[in-house]
Amino acid sequence: MSQLRVADQIQQWQALCSKQDLVANSGVVAWVEGVQVALFYLPGEANDKQLYAVDNRDPKSGANVIGRGIVGNLAGDLVIAAPLYKQHFRLDDGSCLEYPEQQLRTWPVRFAGEHVEIAMS
Repeated sequence: MSQLRVADQIQQWQALCSKQDLVANSGVVAWVEGVQVALFYLPGEANDKQLYAVDNRDPKSGANVIGRGIVGNLAGDLVIAAPLYKQHFRLDDGSCLEYPEQQLRTWPVRFAGEHVEIAMS
């Protein structure tokens, strides 16, 4: 059995929304098991990963605003700039470039046909 299939069996994938609900190169927020999750769909990216899911709660301000941030590229990293204090978080691992003590939770997310699925642990 391939590693991908084994990983799929370990993670619990759940339908979140449809691909039509996403806005290209921008954030959309969804409610998942009591947590706001910011989804970012980046269709023009050269790598295979076009979909990211991070915590919508800004660790510095405590406000649920990350989904309204600006997507960019800093030093080769895809980032989201937090709207209030402008700190930058890597989309793939949630780490903050300016403040290492700040971190956004991330979730595995994927397309399943025309639906978006998120892995819950």
